Amino acid sequence: MLSLIELSGSSFQTGWALGRFGAQAAHSYLVSSPSWKFAMAWRGTDISLAMQALVQRHFPRVYQELQGLAAGLDLPPEDVFLWNCRGDLFSTAPDGCTTVQLPGTDGPRVTHNEDGDPGFAGYCGIATFANDDGPDFASFVYPASIPGHTFAVNEHGLAMTVNNLRSRQAGLGIPRMVLTRALLDCSSMKQAVDLLFSTPRSGGFHLSLAQQGHADLMSIEFNALHVSTQFVRVPSVHANHALHASMRNQPEIVTESSRRRQHRGNELLQHGAASSGAIDPMSILADQENREFPIYRDQADDSDAENTMATADIRAGAETVKWAVHERPSQSARFHLVDAKLV
Repeated sequence: MLSLIELSGSSFQTGWALGRFGAQAAHSYLVSSPSWKFAMAWRGTDISLAMQALVQRHFPRVYQELQGLAAGLDLPPEDVFLWNCRGDLFSTAPDGCTTVQLPGTDGPRVTHNEDGDPGFAGYCGIATFANDDGPDFASFVYPASIPGHTFAVNEHGLAMTVNNLRSRQAGLGIPRMVLTRALLDCSSMKQAVDLLFSTPRSGGFHLSLAQQGHADLMSIEFNALHVSTQFVRVPSVHANHALHASMRNQPEIVTESSRRRQHRGNELLQHGAASSGAIDPMSILADQENREFPIYRDQADDSDAENTMATADIRAGAETVKWAVHERPSQSARFHLVDAKLV
């Protein structure tokens, strides 16, 4: 079951509280997991020290949040930092996700399956952040990770969902999870895009961005060398591998699950449009017709070792962003929010 946590204070204080929330899962599961061991192989390396210095220089508030997170987890700061660099350090980090993007005259709708390590099932939540030195926001959170690399909405009505790209082109730059955390401090889509272009990047992500009062729905793919942006003009699906023309030839790992989810999602979009003209993104994200490679993932033997942790249904209207969080896309919502507030 998803938890609700309410955090407030300085960057260090909110990080500390988030660490306390995730400490049990971190010590009982995470620190003995293969993914943790992969990340810890970079302890004390030049790249670890250089990336920490970059974060401290470019995003000191996020650096303080990471320091607080480590203190709350009662784990060494470098270890926690490296865990939050996992997708920059190795391409097989257990993060997936599927997103349905629907542009519309009443404002865009973004619906998203958050897929992650099933070892965290029962330890995740929705966190509301009342920040002393930045915008308030609400985000899905995993134990031991800073917010922002999943799905989130801030007080400016900026909504973001994030899909993993298993890029093989990581470089020395700002870790991708730090970048997406920094995007939650932006007041507009333009500011978010400018930040991505102007900051040295390490790993890669796909983002869907929408904002209250704006008809545009934006799709962004980035890695260490490139940032590709395009507006979503037709109903689309993104299943965590690069789709933009300028990104398709970038070195990456495309798993069979990612490939099959993309194909099946496109099929369901076409069927919905052809049969009635009405597309139901929640039914797409609940689909399990292919039991080996389903869109909604709940198998213990998932091919990528990932399960769907939650589903977000986000609608950006003229004045607010109204969104719901479901524990399963086939069930009623567990939480309802407007912008960064629970309702």
